[in-house]
Amino acid sequence: MKIDHSLPLEYSTEENRLKILGFWIFLGAEIMLFGTLFASYFTLVDRIGSGPSGKEIFEITPVLIETIVLLTSSFTIGLGVHAMRIGRKKAMMSFFVITLLLGLVFLGVEIFEFIHYVHIGAGLQTSAFTAILLSTLGTHGLHVTFGLFWGLFILLQVKKRGLTPETANKSFIFSLYWHFLDVVWIFIFSFVYLKGMM
Repeated sequence: MKIDHSLPLEYSTEENRLKILGFWIFLGAEIMLFGTLFASYFTLVDRIGSGPSGKEIFEITPVLIETIVLLTSSFTIGLGVHAMRIGRKKAMMSFFVITLLLGLVFLGVEIFEFIHYVHIGAGLQTSAFTAILLSTLGTHGLHVTFGLFWGLFILLQVKKRGLTPETANKSFIFSLYWHFLDVVWIFIFSFVYLKGMM
């Protein structure tokens, strides 16, 4: 394996560069998934039947907490990648741990929010609106859950093997995934919650 020391560790081999390119292609498929969910949401948002509308069920406090926590986690994972690039393994792992803890907080608030929706009668079978709302939020939440396990496995590998071209590549690809989830959340925050509260 030929290592190019002029490039960051995660890009230092041809295989690593191809894996990053492959992951960008995968993210294109993820964009299509969320694009389909958003298109369905915008089509069904007014089909509330006898159920509640977004204006009736959305509350700003949990949504702001989720947004602040997730955007902060995007910042901490960026700091983690920077620490990785300058060879600071302990700092990198610390920032990744903080990122995962923030992801856990986000997930906790989202679960609380789901329980609240179902409790007030906004379940999957209430209306087309609540069905697509919970499907969209649930799909994002499942992605965050998967990310928490993925990040944990990466931390265990870095702890065991150190910062190598392979672990750096995996860590960087994970950071791309995490940033992607934050971008999706910005769309959810803007076009689902804020628009729904108006």
